[in-house]
Amino acid sequence: MEKRAKIYVAGHRGMVGSAIVRRLQKEGFDNLILRTSKELDLRNQASVADFFATESPNYVFLAAAKVGGIMANNLYRADFLYENLQIQNNVIHHAYLANVQKLLFLGSSCIYPKMAPQPLQEESLLTGKLEATNEPYAIAKIAGIKMCESYRRQYGCNFISVMPTNLYGPNDNYDLQNSHVLPAMIRKFHEAKIEAKPWVELWGTGTPLREFLHADDLADACVFLMKNYDDEPFLNIGVGEDISIKALAELIQRIVGYQGDIQWNTKKPDGTPRKLMDVSKLHQMGWKHRYSLEEGVKMAYQDFLSKVEEYAV
Repeated sequence: MEKRAKIYVAGHRGMVGSAIVRRLQKEGFDNLILRTSKELDLRNQASVADFFATESPNYVFLAAAKVGGIMANNLYRADFLYENLQIQNNVIHHAYLANVQKLLFLGSSCIYPKMAPQPLQEESLLTGKLEATNEPYAIAKIAGIKMCESYRRQYGCNFISVMPTNLYGPNDNYDLQNSHVLPAMIRKFHEAKIEAKPWVELWGTGTPLREFLHADDLADACVFLMKNYDDEPFLNIGVGEDISIKALAELIQRIVGYQGDIQWNTKKPDGTPRKLMDVSKLHQMGWKHRYSLEEGVKMAYQDFLSKVEEYAV
């Protein structure tokens, strides 16, 4: 990428998009095209068409999406499917029409079958049934992968896809109704500490295994791949190691400094038993994550404390 290239980061206010913007700016890319959702509704085809026709970006990072945890995915199934399809369809198609040099589409590890062999290899896509709680979101992301693949084959577009593992970091969502597990735990333990609660309730059994990647590491990988990867197969992005939800809870409890007990509500769903990404292809290209989980959670807790007033009841 040339330093003066026009780069559009879709979803620049979200956790992933803002991390990509920080990474690009750190490297001296200063010709960034940024639009809030109020300025540009990516679900609106006419608005997206006008935007691409007017701005003609050279590169596109498609990090915009409707996201949430198990509860949100299960409750708002139609919204997650419809809105994500609209965003992807509009951005990918109009990137093609505007002759964008390269586009990077960000998917999700939930695209893989619930019982796929671990660690999850890219070749496992569409080999089994999806996890029921987030199936609509996963189907939308699979459609995005196939769009990039199909536009490559039919039109010769240099559109690539990446599948990050579970993410956390600055600008995460700490709303207990629709956040992911790690930020939700940070908020629960913090509020329990402040209110001197004797125990904190967490969902499930604590046995599922999950992998967590800091958003700044993901952004570094995305910029690396935008510069160095031009092939059709999508690539996993992760750390290559996982942790049980129970161990994660205990780590966050210690970092937050909460002294009470954890009670596991086993009537609530666990989700997929294990999600560990096979990142051997990315490692072979020379990229590896920087932040350890403990270091990253400490940073995430500081991020939460900087905006804790936003979540005050």
